[in-house]
Amino acid sequence: MAVGTPATVALARAGVAFTPHTFEHDAAARSYGLEAAEALGIDPDRVFKTLLADVEGTGIVVAVVPVSGSLDLKALAAAVGGKRAEMAEPGVAERRTGYVVGGISPIGQKTRHRTVVDETAELWDTVFVSGGRRGLEIELAPADLLRLTGATVAAIAR
Repeated sequence: MAVGTPATVALARAGVAFTPHTFEHDAAARSYGLEAAEALGIDPDRVFKTLLADVEGTGIVVAVVPVSGSLDLKALAAAVGGKRAEMAEPGVAERRTGYVVGGISPIGQKTRHRTVVDETAELWDTVFVSGGRRGLEIELAPADLLRLTGATVAAIAR
């Protein structure tokens, strides 16, 4: 495989079937996820972004939500038994995951985090998440995403 990132290495090691999709990232793009959906001709509801939030009483939590919407911080906090949540600073997200913003994958992160995937992921046979760099999306079954990240499923998107 020509694309090697911690995410693709973790998937290959686990024997998970996935398909990498590359596209030319435009530095002027305002939304990395919507850019990926458009470049690959995919329904934005099927492309998921990886966000990190600091949940009071729990610490850093990874949230995986469709790029067509946004993260409901209150719902995320409730999903992990916390009181409130706020978005993690970009520098914290990069240090904790080992990825750059716009290329943060929920798979193969430097530090393993509690992860919550929005329930809409289960509506699709396959979903797309960042492959660990801008311009790389990984297509895989939602069940494999949940298993590899140890994620729980909850309604965390709006």
